[in-house]
Amino acid sequence: MSETSTSETSAATPARRSPWLFTIPLILFGALALVFLAGLFSGDASKVPSALIGKPAPAVTLTELEGLQRDGKPVPAFGMADLAKGKATIVNVFASWCAPCRVEHPFLVAMGESPAVKQGKVVLVGMNYKDEAENARRFLGALGNPYSAVGVDRPGRAAIEWGVYGVPETFLIGPDGRIVDKHVGALTGESAARLLAKAISLVK
Repeated sequence: MSETSTSETSAATPARRSPWLFTIPLILFGALALVFLAGLFSGDASKVPSALIGKPAPAVTLTELEGLQRDGKPVPAFGMADLAKGKATIVNVFASWCAPCRVEHPFLVAMGESPAVKQGKVVLVGMNYKDEAENARRFLGALGNPYSAVGVDRPGRAAIEWGVYGVPETFLIGPDGRIVDKHVGALTGESAARLLAKAISLVK
């Protein structure tokens, strides 16, 4: 074979690429996935940071839960003015269709029976989220109503204003109407006690 022929053959044959070139994108993708998963599962999921911490609770319009009574009297709704009356307020976002809401409810009932709530130092109210009135009344009738006021957010717009990720969520409002703390997910005995203690510390 002539020297010219050998050169033409070499030029026609493409250079072989290193197999590492094909694995680099896979390695980078895997590394990014690990970083994402580490961020997703690290820390306490109940302590999702909120941009509203330290800011006034959003002024939203809530209606009362039709037909709901407590001690023979209609249970009112609540508004921004009710959250800035010199008392600490715990706002629990709940729904009758929410399974974790049923899990946490006994701790809310216990909170409602605490001396701080009974004496009026701490106020416990509920925000009923995307629920039917009859179902919400049945939920509270069966499990107990710890709330002195219940505001209905049937369209879910108020919850968006409050930065709610999903029910249940619980907010602690200071005496000046500003959001002090937020708990995402179902309360436990420990987290409910912590939230109540923090609320009491705000009004001492």
